[in-house]
Amino acid sequence: MRSGFIAVAGRPNVGKSTLVNALCGSKVAIVSDKPQTTRRRIFGVANGTTDGEDWQAVLVDLPGFQRPLDSLTERMQDTVDRAFADVDAILFVLSARERVGAGDRFIAHRVFAMGKPVIIVLNKVDRLKNGHIATQMMTSSKLGEFKALHPVSAITGDGIGELRDDIAALLGEGPAYFPPGQSSDVTTEEQIGELVREKALHLTREEVPHALTAVVEELEGKVVRVDIVVETESQKQILVGKKGAMVREIGVRARPEIEALLGHPVFLELQVKVRPHWRRDGAQLDRFGL
Repeated sequence: MRSGFIAVAGRPNVGKSTLVNALCGSKVAIVSDKPQTTRRRIFGVANGTTDGEDWQAVLVDLPGFQRPLDSLTERMQDTVDRAFADVDAILFVLSARERVGAGDRFIAHRVFAMGKPVIIVLNKVDRLKNGHIATQMMTSSKLGEFKALHPVSAITGDGIGELRDDIAALLGEGPAYFPPGQSSDVTTEEQIGELVREKALHLTREEVPHALTAVVEELEGKVVRVDIVVETESQKQILVGKKGAMVREIGVRARPEIEALLGHPVFLELQVKVRPHWRRDGAQLDRFGL
């Protein structure tokens, strides 16, 4: 069998988590259009068979490279730095819809300096003209010495099969790190909390998303109780909404995916709580698993 660990690197909001979900064939990580959606290291497991030989790639979905602004983002960047020491190869993800800029070149310098095989993934090519994609591929190809360059759309699945084949080609002999059927190392409680946070991110703007997290406080039988945590009373008012409309809508959107995850109907209770400056509080970050 062939196996290995593959880091997924890139700027925030280039579609890394959506790409991991596409490669694994199931929802491993939440997605939104808000930067800093991914806050912790997540293992996504992609299994396959090439030329009659089984393989398993453990995709290490990481927060985007960023300049730390508080204790939370310091921990996020430390997670990125430590993860690169233990991987066999790197997927360097760029957005085809944005110019390759200074941020991409900074990450490219870090990635290619690791001395590990790199596959450049030009994501979000759906609905783009071929000429634009070709130009972006040419620009991306100048970032460093790569093993392969793939234009893909993680949302539509275009190019994902070919990318999986090249990932498999990079893997060496090794064991299956996860059993068949397991797609991630994330616990059920963490998955539920992240699903609630995902729906809240989809419904909020500006100052709320970065200050928002969600933690499961009770998971017993059909009862699921989740605290949505923010930093200020004004953020709480936004999330609760007029007569509770916002928090109800978050629950309406989250419940079907939670029920699919658990395999049975649930009573989902959401409470919005204020924890001032929790992103700067090490004890709170430890409690929230961040």
